Amino acid sequence: MITINKNKRFPIENVLFVFALEMEAAKVFENHNTLFVGVGKVNATYQLTKAIHQKKPDLIINLGSAGSSSFKKGDVVCCTQFVQRDMDVSGLGYERYVTPYTNLPSVLEYGLHMEMLPHGICGTGDNFEMGHTETKYDVVDMEAYALATIAMKEEIPFLCLKYISDGADDNAAEDWPVLVHKAAVAFGELFQI
Repeated sequence: MITINKNKRFPIENVLFVFALEMEAAKVFENHNTLFVGVGKVNATYQLTKAIHQKKPDLIINLGSAGSSSFKKGDVVCCTQFVQRDMDVSGLGYERYVTPYTNLPSVLEYGLHMEMLPHGICGTGDNFEMGHTETKYDVVDMEAYALATIAMKEEIPFLCLKYISDGADDNAAEDWPVLVHKAAVAFGELFQI
């Protein structure tokens, strides 16, 4: 059984654990229902949509590494708000981060909150951010916005936890490969897997 909070529990066999890369799961999740979507929003969207229709999960849990200048390396942060940080159609009069011709706000709110974890706003984009200064989001990744959007549209409960592997700064390219493998251990301990 996976316990998210005092009101939400799910049988582990009905949970789909979604990672971008196998190195984020390591061997910790090998006996569970896992999906590796690859890097970026397009890969994440395609792979999760396909898996939902094949596996029909009761809960989607996105686990992975992320950068942050607000949280410290090694923190696990729960994200229930998401920004598509590389969507900018402001030249046509739209608010930055708003996708034109949709009813989605600039900050998508969807997901379950684990009360014992700090809360973050995840900015997703198809680039490895190394100079984070934006204040609308405080966690940086490359897949979560797409995964949250698909889960919301398919009306499946969604939990997003990010292991902070780097500071989304000048050192991010050196820090991420060193710390990414620690994500699986942290997530395994959290879920007692």
